[in-house]
Amino acid sequence: MTDTFSAAVLDWYDRHGRKHLPWQQNITPYRVWLSEIMLQQTQVTTVIPYFERFTNRFASVAELAAAPLDEVLHLWTGLGYYARARNLHRCAQQVVNEFGGQFPATVEQLAALPGIGLSTAGAIVSIAFQQTAAILDGNVKRVLARYHGIEGWPGHTAPLKALWQVARQHTPQKRCNHYTQAMMDLGATVCTRSKPACDTCPLGDGCFARASGTQLQYPGKKPKKDKPAKATYLLMLRAPNGDFLLQQRPPQGIWGGLWSFPELALEQSVSDYCSQHHAVPVQIDYWDSYRHTFSHYHLDITPVLVQLPQPQAGVMAPGQALWYNVSQPPAVGLAAPVKRLLEQLHQLSPLSN
Repeated sequence: MTDTFSAAVLDWYDRHGRKHLPWQQNITPYRVWLSEIMLQQTQVTTVIPYFERFTNRFASVAELAAAPLDEVLHLWTGLGYYARARNLHRCAQQVVNEFGGQFPATVEQLAALPGIGLSTAGAIVSIAFQQTAAILDGNVKRVLARYHGIEGWPGHTAPLKALWQVARQHTPQKRCNHYTQAMMDLGATVCTRSKPACDTCPLGDGCFARASGTQLQYPGKKPKKDKPAKATYLLMLRAPNGDFLLQQRPPQGIWGGLWSFPELALEQSVSDYCSQHHAVPVQIDYWDSYRHTFSHYHLDITPVLVQLPQPQAGVMAPGQALWYNVSQPPAVGLAAPVKRLLEQLHQLSPLSN
């Protein structure tokens, strides 16, 4: 029996769907996978230049797997949610080592790889392999929750189970690749979060939320928790030649594997730290504090510019630290606040405060 839902979605896709995005050209499992990982929690317009840089540098999963993680993180800098980049690299290595450089073609095998959940696996199987597989990304959750009136936050078990059930119910056997793209497009361009264009939606006549005027109640919101706030100094240690000391953060945790300025807790003394680690008189300039917000806490950052009066050698063991030349920056991954600060510092002369 023809599903009227999927038929309406496909008809809309034929007339209005996006068909010229970079990852929709020269479709391969590698290109679909890369785009799907980048598109997790990130808008299409933001992803496009990153996707193009990645595919220009890494034409295949084997090239990506062979690259140093630092280079991968460098190309990812600014895209956020850096665990995606670390998982991307690990996944590429597993595909090469365990599958001979060929992505597996089943949802189960794909979902077992780092960074690939059931929805991303479904998108790869559907778009790259043109097999029937359901997806349930954020856009699709919104479309289905509104259409069927499925209450509750999709992060909870019952609403998520109900959404997967209707997602699979509507997924067509034929043209599943187009249906998959259409559902993502529909949520991104028509059934949007705050101002859905219900008058142009192909599903409007059967939509529960539209009929009841409750569009903004679906999907249910995540229960709010007050985010804790933390505070830190970022020490911008500058050598006489204008280079800045950066440290590589541990592979796990916030900014995992990225390069950042040394951190110091606010209850510690910057002067004491510099005396202990550099044993020379320094000039210290405290900059204005600002807030950087993560998904689960706020970080209040106070940048501190520390001018070192003489060259510094052997600050730490090789591989743990580097002197960063702002005029000729090395290709390393940077935390977003660090990148912004380095751009500001580049405007300063080497000996100014």
